[in-house]
Amino acid sequence: MSQDNMIKLECSVCKHTNYFSTKNKKTLKNRLEMKKFCRHCKKHVTHKETK
Repeated sequence: MSQDNMIKLECSVCKHTNYFSTKNKKTLKNRLEMKKFCRHCKKHVTHKETK
């Protein structure tokens, strides 16, 4: 994976960085939000893209 396309996904509740993913920055201009499982909260919550 290319490092310039990598993004970090942070839990919106507990603020832990749980996931790493890629995105096409040419087509997606705004920040990515996904509902994923947080190991620290032990439930499905929204994860937002960080810098």
